[in-house]
Amino acid sequence: MSMKGLEMNKRMVVLGSQWGDEGKGKLVDLIANKVKYVVRFQGGHNAGHTLVIRGDKTVLHLIPSGILHDQVMAILAPGMVISPSALVKELDQLKQKGFEVENKLLISDQATLLLPYHVALDKAREKEKASQKIGTTQRGIGPAYEDKIARRGFKFGAVLYNQDIETDLKEVLDYHNFVLQNYYQAPAVSFDEIKQELDLIRNRLHSKITDTTSLLHQAIEENAAILFEGAQGTLLDIDHGTYPFVTSSHTIAGGVAVSCGISPNAIGEIIAVTKAYSTRVGSGPFPTELIDETGQFIQKQGNEFGATTGRPRRCGWFDMVMAKYSAKVNGFTGIALTKLDVLDGLPEIKICVAYQYKGEKRLTPPNHAVPLEQCEPIYETLPGWQQSTKGIVEWEQLPENAQKYIKRLETLVGVKIVLVSTGPDREDTLWLDKTICQM
Repeated sequence: MSMKGLEMNKRMVVLGSQWGDEGKGKLVDLIANKVKYVVRFQGGHNAGHTLVIRGDKTVLHLIPSGILHDQVMAILAPGMVISPSALVKELDQLKQKGFEVENKLLISDQATLLLPYHVALDKAREKEKASQKIGTTQRGIGPAYEDKIARRGFKFGAVLYNQDIETDLKEVLDYHNFVLQNYYQAPAVSFDEIKQELDLIRNRLHSKITDTTSLLHQAIEENAAILFEGAQGTLLDIDHGTYPFVTSSHTIAGGVAVSCGISPNAIGEIIAVTKAYSTRVGSGPFPTELIDETGQFIQKQGNEFGATTGRPRRCGWFDMVMAKYSAKVNGFTGIALTKLDVLDGLPEIKICVAYQYKGEKRLTPPNHAVPLEQCEPIYETLPGWQQSTKGIVEWEQLPENAQKYIKRLETLVGVKIVLVSTGPDREDTLWLDKTICQM
């Protein structure tokens, strides 16, 4: 490998290839012991990354999963929208579990504040839409990004540097309260609620706010190992997902450069975290959804309930059409296949290899939600293995049919599978290519 190749491998992106909830937290946790920095580059506390360490479950919403490793410095990048109260709550919960991470966290001074009026707007909209709601987590993520794009948002740095921020905030609060009261007939948000968020920054978070963009530039020049941790999944990307049933940020690999302020050339490995089946939370098209006993079996075996909201996840077969689309959008260099053990016990397993749309066979998904909703999956059926794969860490120990399933997915998607997760714990990992963690 060339020197450039070695350097490029020092910067890795880990992101979801589906609709989120793929198990990104576990992979980040596995690789993070090799890196100096772990960076969350988009989203807010709508994400929920679940880690299971020695049987103990920890759910992180804002803080990067890799922070639990001693040598890691965690960064919340400019592309994020961050609720100060949610962040402080998460820090306190980690402290209660024995994890001292306050001195290992940096917040970009360009990250956008997520404030109580954003949450109020999110809840009011979902209530007003009723049956046609998008299915947001109602954490205020969308409204916070709207304010950012409309240039009425507030950056973390403004709390430190703008002496008139309270006056400016009152003006924006008046605007949002007018909408809440007159359009949604919802209660107004008090300025005291906003002031509490500012006080948390001034009293608790101020020392963590810094120029993370320049820090990352220097880290790249020094060839430091950096792991960029995505939230949600590719198919929820604001531009390249199943719009309008998407999140409000760029969840794809290209979002790393935009959200962190680094060159795309600085990114090396791009690892897709992909479930051995498909799930989706909330509304939106889902061609391979199973609304039968098999879907219920997968939901139960996989404990498919949202880490952030507790909502049951919709479950379905693996969708190769979407997987190939995701691979092309992101340029994946490897796949981490998760939750293989959930399929244990099924007599047969199906893979969607194409769609049927208005009598025609499609190998690519429509760009719009309406025609995607009308697509019928064309399946290839493989025999199941009907025995436990839980905790298996050697390829030879896998049932033959499980091996065939993994190889078939790899062939269909066209990207090598570098590891297989056979359970929730760190140890339940079968590595097929350990070079990805040699950072």
